[in-house]
Amino acid sequence: MNCCVTDLRNKEVINRNDGCRLGNVCDVEVDTCTGHITAIIIFGKARLFGLLGHEDDIRICWSDIDVIGDDTILVSRRPERPSKGKRNNRQFF
Repeated sequence: MNCCVTDLRNKEVINRNDGCRLGNVCDVEVDTCTGHITAIIIFGKARLFGLLGHEDDIRICWSDIDVIGDDTILVSRRPERPSKGKRNNRQFF
């Protein structure tokens, strides 16, 4: 199966390990020396409609991609653990 970068751009990315939807491919990372794609990038989700910025972008290495289908990309990625210093998702004003 041949695929263009524009074909990858709006495919939905799903983590095969936990079934979580990570988002849509927004960008790719290319090694300019070899011309190979090294990673796909998923932009972080907006916080409070973008007023509070965005979460960190998700970078998925090309080796972590299992299957590229017509509409979705399945990846094997460990679920992220919240760091010890992070607060709970609830925010009180």
